Amino acid sequence: MPALWIAHVTVTDEEAYGRYAALAGPAIAAHGGRFVARGGRFVQLEGKERPRNVVARFDSVEAAEACYHSAEYQEALDHARGASERELMIVETSE
Repeated sequence: MPALWIAHVTVTDEEAYGRYAALAGPAIAAHGGRFVARGGRFVQLEGKERPRNVVARFDSVEAAEACYHSAEYQEALDHARGASERELMIVETSE
């Protein structure tokens, strides 16, 4: 089943987070992920608001999780740590 990688982010260091984004996009694509939403307009109805929301679609939960644990994504993530506050989850879709 396909899966969605959903991130809610508050960027605290634009420069460092820019380095993360430059590396994360290719790492996600290399694992079959494609962006469905990336920092677009949103309406917060409940819970903690984060100004940046990203959704990527993968072929499976396993593919999304493999991407997260890959050396390429972990290299990117080194730039996001300390440069953002974020929540990240993988959700299997019903499609």
